[in-house]
Amino acid sequence: MQKRWNILPFDETATLQLQQALRINNTICNILVQRGIDTYDKAHDFFRPQLNQLHDPWLMKDMLKAVTRIIAAISNNEKILVFGDYDVDGTTSVACMYQFLKSIYPQVAYYIPHRYKEGYGISKAGIDFAYESKFSLIIALDCGIKSAELINYAKKLSIDFVICDHHLPDEIIPDAVAVLDPKQKDCNYPYKELCGCGVGFKLMQALSDELGLSSDYYLKYIDLVAVAIAADIVPIDGENRILAFHGLKKVNENPSVSLKALLSLAGMQKKVHINSLVFIVAPRINAAGRMDDAKKAVQLFIEEDYDKAMEYAELLHNDNTERKEADSNITDEALSLIESDAILKQRKTTVLYKEHWHKGVVGIVASRLIENYYRPTIVLTKSGDIIAGSARSVPGFNLYEAIHACREHLLGYGGHFAAAGLSMLEDKLPGFIDSFEKVVSQTIAEELLIPEIIIDAELSFSEINFTFLNIIEQMEPFGPGNMRPVFISRNVKNTGYSKMVKETHVRFVLQQHDKILTGIGFNMAEKFALLESNLPLDVVYTLDINEWNGERMIQMKMIDFKLSA
Repeated sequence: MQKRWNILPFDETATLQLQQALRINNTICNILVQRGIDTYDKAHDFFRPQLNQLHDPWLMKDMLKAVTRIIAAISNNEKILVFGDYDVDGTTSVACMYQFLKSIYPQVAYYIPHRYKEGYGISKAGIDFAYESKFSLIIALDCGIKSAELINYAKKLSIDFVICDHHLPDEIIPDAVAVLDPKQKDCNYPYKELCGCGVGFKLMQALSDELGLSSDYYLKYIDLVAVAIAADIVPIDGENRILAFHGLKKVNENPSVSLKALLSLAGMQKKVHINSLVFIVAPRINAAGRMDDAKKAVQLFIEEDYDKAMEYAELLHNDNTERKEADSNITDEALSLIESDAILKQRKTTVLYKEHWHKGVVGIVASRLIENYYRPTIVLTKSGDIIAGSARSVPGFNLYEAIHACREHLLGYGGHFAAAGLSMLEDKLPGFIDSFEKVVSQTIAEELLIPEIIIDAELSFSEINFTFLNIIEQMEPFGPGNMRPVFISRNVKNTGYSKMVKETHVRFVLQQHDKILTGIGFNMAEKFALLESNLPLDVVYTLDINEWNGERMIQMKMIDFKLSA
């Protein structure tokens, strides 16, 4: 697949000033400046994140109301229900808050809605359960900001809500006792990009402050906060960077038994990076809600006995194996549908439907299809008497607006810029497919249908050494807002030692001037002939360490390459 290369601009003056202050490699200084780190003090805070740099939780709108109501519930011996969504952010949020409250007060329980029986967010079934079980306070985590009607319903039943959410509010803010969401227009909290678990963490911080508890009462859950940050794809800058940095430190030094069990089952023995949380831990947690019931994820997180935690981890591991099989089978079937249909191949959208596809994985399948056919994609299945499914976008295109423009064909829809869910009656599907294709064709810029590679800086092989890489490693944790740096090197030659690996990957041995570097390019077999032409190449890559037989080598991870101009 052809890709667009976008090399970020170079601010020579600011880079030189930072280089004089830090006395480190000029290319790294350029990347730091691009990321808004242009002074010695900012660089110090970036490379050495400290917990004392976390913001005062009392700056968040309604924090005093939330703390006052929870302490009143404890004083009055009320029953408190901790309610959260079924994904990673929701289940980690619930596990943290439940354990925190349980450590100071016995009358606490938790509730996770069933993905298929109750749907996303606050559910009527959940409120009815609270009423029947005599809970008078619900603390909602990672959901609630869009549930104004249901919160009014709870109020009629004399159930109060404290909402901890991070999603963008609608015009109507729910009439809860307290709404903690930094994205509210009138919330002065300095950092807006916390995940749901992060907002819950701030509430635990404020409660500890008010109750005179030590910071250990909430910091013991910082490893789960890091998992939520990684899984929810929130920016890893500002406060999220501090939480992720120290959360990862705990994962590596003293993880909760739940994470120890999950990582052990996955065969993870090396140092845990943010990618390990995204690609190893998060899918296993999410699989519980996708394939069955997400309650077992919370049961795992709150378990203190390692052997019991391992039993729960195995349930999640099995759900994930089942999820991977379903995801792989449906992806293969979906790709063959496109490849066997000349009209479908030429479209600017993909909309596919099979009634037997598993509804828990259609969103993942949509993302997989975009890797092959780079365009807005919707994958649908039968859910009861209706068709329902998930939509995924390509970066830069507002998927939600496109679906909104086709709403006459739909029963319901919801989501945001990059992802959405939707449902319709079966007879409406042909009309929706045509309408969605028409809307996207008329509104999407042609370049958005070609994948873009953002390149941070041009790099000479002569600059690459262990000192350089050590500073790159100190820029972790990587993620949105602070991605692993991507480099371009020009006029590079193949040494003749490059070869194919397992028929799909390429092992590179490349030379620029008198410096030779090795690298790996996954799924690059179709470009091997270009490499064998032995003409000068421009290569785009990241750098990391390859450890083999006790030896450490700098390795390039190839992203793309083409003939030099």
